[in-house]
Amino acid sequence: MIVVTGGCGFIGSNLVHGLNQRGIDDIMVVDDLANSEKFTNVLKCRIADYRDYRHFLDDLLSERFAIIDTVFHLGACSDTMETDGRYMMNVNYDYSRDLLEYCGSNSIPFIYASSASVYGNGTHFKEVPENENALNIYAYSKLLFDRYVRKRLDRFKSQVVGLRYFNVYGPHEQHKGRMASVAHHFYKQMADNQCVRLFEGSGGYGDGEQQRDFVWVGDAVDVNLFFMEHEDTSGIFNVGTGNARSFNDMACAIISSTTGSNKTLSELTESNTIQYIPFPEQLAGKYQSYTQADVESLRSAGFDSEFTSLESGVQQYVDWCGKT
Repeated sequence: MIVVTGGCGFIGSNLVHGLNQRGIDDIMVVDDLANSEKFTNVLKCRIADYRDYRHFLDDLLSERFAIIDTVFHLGACSDTMETDGRYMMNVNYDYSRDLLEYCGSNSIPFIYASSASVYGNGTHFKEVPENENALNIYAYSKLLFDRYVRKRLDRFKSQVVGLRYFNVYGPHEQHKGRMASVAHHFYKQMADNQCVRLFEGSGGYGDGEQQRDFVWVGDAVDVNLFFMEHEDTSGIFNVGTGNARSFNDMACAIISSTTGSNKTLSELTESNTIQYIPFPEQLAGKYQSYTQADVESLRSAGFDSEFTSLESGVQQYVDWCGKT
């Protein structure tokens, strides 16, 4: 059996779909369905069982399950604006630590979600401690768990892999609200208002010129499946394209895919199809204006698939949105 925590969430549900596409359906989904909308993400999936995350660890210790082949731990509080540090640390750190220790003691491969947020406002994105600096409690919860893993990696006989996701976008993120990707928000803005709103310049960048490493969710799934098939490889790896693109680029791609036109940025701003709004005060000092994954470690581990271009990924996303 394969366990996917956060299996009704964004990357988790896409991973369950990806496992199904490979003929794997002996899957236990672990999640929190207080937001019942998330059930639609796995409605068409083939799974063997579901568990609420609050009971899952106790069930594990009670040995109520068949043999577990791999645990994909994607469950977390991903709200970077969450201010309840006790809740964040309990869900993202304590739970992850206990699940890791169980997997290590039982020789179960453990592949978990870290985050590019651990790099803070730095400009170097190699997976080394000197590049890491959390700007909020979410990032700290992820960083602290990465540190916990690093200190114990050599003593685990089974695989332990941490995946530092950069800005992932794609199907099944509608439940995330304000934490959904900018691709999701831009698509909704176009659908509702026929315009896209971006932040004015910040952090030394011009209007809409802040840059992120945008990752198509299908590529994130492929990385997970790669490590599942290579149990001899452990470590912490960036998951990104290695190519930063601006928010203006993302906006232009969304507009082009939804309208079928191919207008320039200048034409779109002149027509007010792209508009710039003041940078939020509450994000000052807590915002990553630039991210670009260093993928050397991922490539060295043997993952050699090409990442989907921004334009291709956005077109696939818009096509999916149009069918739902």
